[in-house]
Amino acid sequence: MAASDPNFFPRLAEAQTPRFLWIGCADSRVPADALTGPPPGDLFVHRNVANIVSHSDLNCLSVLQFAVDVLKVRYIIICGHSRCGGIKAALEGACHGLVDEWLYPVREIINAHRAELEAINVRERRLDYLCELNILHQITSTAETTIVQKAWRQRQSLMIHGWSYKLSDGLLHDLGQYLESDEELKKMKASYLCA
Repeated sequence: MAASDPNFFPRLAEAQTPRFLWIGCADSRVPADALTGPPPGDLFVHRNVANIVSHSDLNCLSVLQFAVDVLKVRYIIICGHSRCGGIKAALEGACHGLVDEWLYPVREIINAHRAELEAINVRERRLDYLCELNILHQITSTAETTIVQKAWRQRQSLMIHGWSYKLSDGLLHDLGQYLESDEELKKMKASYLCA
């Protein structure tokens, strides 16, 4: 880096100015920087089991608040992935300890979409569909935080996207769902997220 741009590290040391906040799964196979390839300083990252945005998770909310209020990121990407172990644990309902408490929001999604999920006969497809449902629910959970609501009220340019990483092909897939206003959030929830 220094060979091609001698001022790169001095500039980087001064401040970070990321355009993106990535909220993704902690799975070691889904490293945000490697998947997106941004230069250092362009991606602010938070990762946890099953890419959950919980309103009681002060760590996630602190990252979100800093990214939105201080760094003024333009985009929030909620990225889940196929064959997610956290989603699988919630779907199978086996006891795994403390993580079961963490996965409670995923079990709520399962209950809300039980008929759709049970209609999928292939286990892997059911799991991947639940991974995508979880991403969509985390988009709305993010949009409902007081942090995002305040930014939108203040007309801050902020868009929330949902992506899924497919382990089988190594590609990121845009789920085609994004929010950039409270009005869009209400439409999204009314259309299919409320069961």
